[in-house]
Amino acid sequence: MALPVNIEDLVHGSTVEWERLEFKQGWNPENIIHSICAFANDLHNWGGGYIVVGVAENTGKPIMPPIGLEAEQTDAIQKKVLELGHKIQPNYFPVMQPYLLQEMQILVLWCPAGDNRMYTAPVSLGTGAAREPYVRIGSNSVVARGETLRQLLELTARIPFDDRINQQAGIQDLDLGIIQAYLQEVKSDLFEESKSLSFQDLCRAILIAKGLDENIKPVNVGLLFFSKQPEKFFDRCQIELVWHKDGSGSNFTEHYFKGPLHVQLRDTLSFIKTQIIGEQVIKHINKAEAERFYNFPYTALEEALSNAVYHKSYELGSPIEVQLWPNKIEVLSFPGPVPPVNASILKSQQRIIAREYRNRRIGDFLKEFRLTEGRGTGLPSIYKAMADNGSPAPVFETDAEATYFLVTLPVHTAISNEESNEESNGVKLLLFSNIDNIIAFSNGVSNQVSNQVSNQVSNEVVEIINREVHDRVKEMLELLSTSLKREQLFEKMELSNQTKNSLKYLEPLIKIGWVEKQYPGIKNRNQAYMISNSGKKILSLISKG
Repeated sequence: MALPVNIEDLVHGSTVEWERLEFKQGWNPENIIHSICAFANDLHNWGGGYIVVGVAENTGKPIMPPIGLEAEQTDAIQKKVLELGHKIQPNYFPVMQPYLLQEMQILVLWCPAGDNRMYTAPVSLGTGAAREPYVRIGSNSVVARGETLRQLLELTARIPFDDRINQQAGIQDLDLGIIQAYLQEVKSDLFEESKSLSFQDLCRAILIAKGLDENIKPVNVGLLFFSKQPEKFFDRCQIELVWHKDGSGSNFTEHYFKGPLHVQLRDTLSFIKTQIIGEQVIKHINKAEAERFYNFPYTALEEALSNAVYHKSYELGSPIEVQLWPNKIEVLSFPGPVPPVNASILKSQQRIIAREYRNRRIGDFLKEFRLTEGRGTGLPSIYKAMADNGSPAPVFETDAEATYFLVTLPVHTAISNEESNEESNGVKLLLFSNIDNIIAFSNGVSNQVSNQVSNQVSNEVVEIINREVHDRVKEMLELLSTSLKREQLFEKMELSNQTKNSLKYLEPLIKIGWVEKQYPGIKNRNQAYMISNSGKKILSLISKG
């Protein structure tokens, strides 16, 4: 049975850390049993690892093309692996699957984290050999000694929450369509096999369900990614976003993103990308080159939110909270970072090493979806993205008890500076290159346009709006300076009060946020419409032409 990963990506380390990959040119049972035991013990809650037989390595990286195995070797090795599994205590058996890689036969041993730590393996395969617990330290499988052994003993029979069986759910709560969509997206060979497998066997193959057919149950990570409503099983398992339209704290809208973890994460990022993030282009009269930057770099926001989804505790009934302010974005999750990272370390250094993960299985799926790297690079990546954009440094906070983790991304300094839009050598003019920039500006996430904006800039904005929205935006915003019902608005525009005209002219402005309903969220026979604050801002801009 195929593995639920893309083999090309796996071998090249695209979706799995190098420390979780081991390449073997040929069959070496003594080394391999030690690595199987180490991956099963999963000291750092990485989620186990993979042993690829038939591929040589150099300093832990694969040498291509692969050496490959003969067909009879592959069969013999699989039988030997079963024998090795019986030599490990408690017995442990990896998932084995032959593959063709660059037209050469290889064998992949998937060694998920075991449920019955601690595992031991014989030091050698000779009679009467001593047994030792093996763990992964870097890219090596070594005997656990001293402090490492103590840490391993603490993990005995302790399964991370995301990998535990959920006794309150049934396998029918997992959705076949979502599972197959995942396999298709990651280009797993298991996608085609899934069409003929029983649902129970498919769920077992992805390790999202455990148990015999008569009592098979989903594990928590399966419900989090592959059920339509994970909030049924995990209280407030959602992302709650509050969009503050100004700095008053009273003018805001709330948005809730639910569903499978990858769906709510992508939906939240999409909302922020289209509604908030915009590229700014400042033209300096005394310079030939324009200055380009984003109010908030998308990469930094993506890392911050993905890290929150990855590392929050789903045992706690606390959502991920995102606060969008004109001058900053805040991402709050519970609890705080995993030791040894603490408040002092967060304040004192940019290169933060945190190699123990709270949610090993959630991380694996996020990596397959390419929503996180999971290599301890999240916080450094945020620092780099902010610096590359010319933004102030991010701020990471937690308390002494590590009960929360707060990431603050300040807006770009050129946007936060409200003192003046004038320079000693010339006037700064804010330019717009596409509709996303214009929407971001109108929503209050970029600086005010200078009073000296040229007619040319205003006319360029009108041209973009006419092309990307429609050519009656200015007229409608002017009419809606007073509250009007739909029929009244269309009468003044000399349009019939039909759904097609509403979809063409009115609904786009409501979606963008330039027009708001008098009775939002409900049906009301007296429903009326009027220009919003962001609509007034854009009307002021396009009226300069």
